[in-house]
Amino acid sequence: MPVPQTHDEAVAAAHRLAAELAPGAIQRDRDGATVIPSDALAALDASGLLAITIPVAGGGPGLGPRTLAEVARIIAAADPSIAQVPQAHFLLVDVLVLHGSAETRKRLFGEVLAGRRFGNALAERGGKHAQDLRTKISAGRLDGVKYYTTGALTSAWIAVSALDEQGRLVLAFVARDAEGVAVDSDWDMVGQRATISGTATFTGVPVEPGLRIDYAHAYEQPQQLGARAQLYHAAIEVGIAGAALEESRSYLRTKARPSTEAVRAGASIAADDPHVRHRYGRLVTRVRAAEALLDSAARTLEAITLTPADADAAARGSLAVAAAKAFGSEVAVEAGSEVFQLCGTSSAAAKYDLDRHWRNARTHSVHDPLDWKYHHIAAYELADVLPPNHGQL
Repeated sequence: MPVPQTHDEAVAAAHRLAAELAPGAIQRDRDGATVIPSDALAALDASGLLAITIPVAGGGPGLGPRTLAEVARIIAAADPSIAQVPQAHFLLVDVLVLHGSAETRKRLFGEVLAGRRFGNALAERGGKHAQDLRTKISAGRLDGVKYYTTGALTSAWIAVSALDEQGRLVLAFVARDAEGVAVDSDWDMVGQRATISGTATFTGVPVEPGLRIDYAHAYEQPQQLGARAQLYHAAIEVGIAGAALEESRSYLRTKARPSTEAVRAGASIAADDPHVRHRYGRLVTRVRAAEALLDSAARTLEAITLTPADADAAARGSLAVAAAKAFGSEVAVEAGSEVFQLCGTSSAAAKYDLDRHWRNARTHSVHDPLDWKYHHIAAYELADVLPPNHGQL
């Protein structure tokens, strides 16, 4: 399928992909890491959406954060696991735009335009935190073990963060099928099961000089890489919230019975219960607010661009996204729980798999601590303290 060239074309392509993904979402959730969702990922790769943020100079349409956020939200409402698979892919396209050489951009953008996807190997287990890296690159060889490697299992390329001979952070692109690369499916989480974000091991993997980027440099200047990456995460949460809300609405209109207490009070159907109406009205308002905050954050990033004018501009972008991610995550977890309060005991039947919304939201929402997002928002508003210049805000 050709790459969408406009916002409207990208949104239409996302809706087509979502319609293809939705019927299998429950089964993919149940299968987890025991079955690689090959058909769903093939549909993603063939959608043309992987290339929408490649700039015009690189052969793409150069669509911005507003388009990307809406595309991610639409896909996540159908299946948030599949939506998360290319999250790092879009970050890596941004990294290449800013820090890849002309030759590297030409080569790797060509891969993306052909429907080939980047996976990530950026986090590790066993250290003091996920970015306490022990993966090394020395004499052109990469050695290390990564975890939370979303997308790596089925990607064409994997971007691996490592420390070079001087202890400086670098990013190396290696082919998924390169000698010395092994990606496991050891992923066992309560939610986001079909991401299969398990262990990747790199043993003496050769790294071409042109496919090695000074990643530390990316965060030594005002940047929006982190904000744009987090915007995609926020869109996943808002998509989950919208999906849970829609399933609540559908169940209430077609399946739910009123509670005995509601019948005694005069309700003939579940939707007549005044408490159901109050809860649903409150929830729909909060989901729409989350959607609006996501769109506002995306528009802020569009105005600031990938190259912010100064540290304050970068801070405003990061904090706008932090607010959207924090609020959207809270609403997604709430919506995933409220579906049962709204719809009653029968909605908890395993055949409906409605609990997947809460499990997906809860699992994904702890990707980065929400409390620190609120902390940095307050520090900026109350004391003019700029937020940290990293990729997790």
